[in-house]
Formats: sequence, structure tokens, C-alpha cells
Amino acid sequence: MDLRIFTEPQQGADYDTLLAVARATEDLGFDAFFRSDHYLRMGGGDGLPGPTDAWITLAGLARETKRIRLGTLMTAGTFRLPGVLAIQVAQVDRMSGGRVEFGLGAGWFEEEHTAYGIPFPKERFGRLEEQLAIVTGLWETPVGKTFSYEGKHYRLADSPALPKPAQERIPVLVGGHGASRTPRLAARYADEFNIPFASLEDTERQFGRVRAAAEEAGRRADDLVYSNALVVCVGRDDAEVARRAAAIGREVEELKANGLAGSPAEVVDKLGRYAAVGSSRVYLQVLDLDDLDHLELISAQVAPQLG
Repeated sequence: MDLRIFTEPQQGADYDTLLAVARATEDLGFDAFFRSDHYLRMGGGDGLPGPTDAWITLAGLARETKRIRLGTLMTAGTFRLPGVLAIQVAQVDRMSGGRVEFGLGAGWFEEEHTAYGIPFPKERFGRLEEQLAIVTGLWETPVGKTFSYEGKHYRLADSPALPKPAQERIPVLVGGHGASRTPRLAARYADEFNIPFASLEDTERQFGRVRAAAEEAGRRADDLVYSNALVVCVGRDDAEVARRAAAIGREVEELKANGLAGSPAEVVDKLGRYAAVGSSRVYLQVLDLDDLDHLELISAQVAPQLG
């Protein structure tokens, strides 16, 4: 099972903090560093020093890391026009030497749109589908050819479809809990399907829907990677688990019920149960970005037991 580090910088983190976490991610052997794409803190607190932009952050990390994959869970489709987004992601992919992965979602947090003057349309899923068609279409257009698109929400005419990513195909992630449209969208466009903060039962049910949708679309269900995103809180003993839970404002029992919490052995056991329902990759949501010892513990005592 791949373990990836997933950060939520809108809760209060600057670029230097994210760079320290990304370097620890690389040095400790994790597969990738991912971040959310938000501009407003959720819950209490002041959110200082303020938000960082996802793709500007990843551009910086592309030059300051060497091995780890870099990406978003998920880029908000409401924040950027699809043609501009295709340019941004392709550029960061080239800056990284071909290490980018691209998660795209519809956008959901209305308050951050209001706070920063970003339009928040009522119909976002249709826009998301068109954005995926445009971004992937631009990347796939052969050099020397042009790309045009006529949709309900977006129109492109005779685009040179440049620049191209370094990778022949940037892996595309689609995710969510939707029962019908989301699986169909994943079946059409995704290399990976991710379900965030879901129980074992909900994970198994949603993976089944996506596998069925892939087969209906003429793809092998196993062509997709199936992954989870789960909050993580690991400690060598109960006191350390409690300290880490308190640092992120959560209760230990709630974290054990809804995430990956407890001793390394407890977390390995729960990861095994997610693997049994089809998950081959887990994004560990790390909420205390100053606690690099937490990453060291996971690297030393959890990751080696996963095979």
C-alpha cells in the first residue's frame, strides 16, 4: 500500500512550513506530498498567516524536491478557468521533471468564494465534467494540432494546446461520495478514484460503483487506482496519541472511529481492512504540520509493515 502525505494549509501554514513537510515526506520514504486547494480556514482559529495557493506552492516544491509525486486533493474547479489550469499544471509538471498528479473537484466551500470574491455557481458538476474534458483534451492534442471545444459552460476555439506536460499522461484523480454521476465521471476520465474520510462500508460500496461504471464504459475496473484519504494520529503509547489528538482539536475515540488513530499496530490493522475492500493507496491527512516526529513514527513503525 502506498502512503502519501496530505496537508490542509488553509488551517494555517506558510510556504516554508509546507516545504519542511515536503522534504520530510521525501526523506522518510513516503510516496507523495499532496495538499488541499482552499483559501479559507475551516472551524475556529485565525488561520494565520493566511492561505497559500495550491499550484504556486507545488511549483515551488517542484524545484525543491527530487523524488516525491506532487498533487492536489482536490483542485477546486471554481477557482480557475480550465484552459489556464491546463497551462499551470503542465508547467508545474515540467518544472518537477514529470512528478505531478492532478485531482480536480467541483468546489464546495461557499464561504471561501464569498470571502475572496470568487463566483460560486449553483451548477458545478456540469462545469467539472467540461473542465475535465478540456484539460485532458488540451494535454492530449498532438503538437502542431489545435483543440476546440463547444460546451454549455466553456468554449475554446483553435487553441494551440500548449505547453505539454513532461509526462505522456498526467494521472488524473476524481473523487467523492456521489452515487451515480461521480462514478461515471471517474470511469471516463480518471486514473485514480479517491474517496475522502469514508468508513470501510462506504468505501467498499463506492469502489463497487466505480468499478461497475468503469466496466460499463468499456474499461477494465482494475485500470483505476482506488484510494482513501483519512486523518492520521499515531502515537507510541496512549499518552502520545492523546497529545496529538489534542493538538488538532479532536477526540481520540472519534479519530479511531473515523480515521487512522492509535498505536502503530492499531493503524496497520485498520489499513489492512481498507486494503481488503480494495484500497491500494492512502492519503494521510496530517493536520499538525509542525510535528515532523509524527511523520518519522509513521515511516518507521507503520509503513514497513504494509508490504
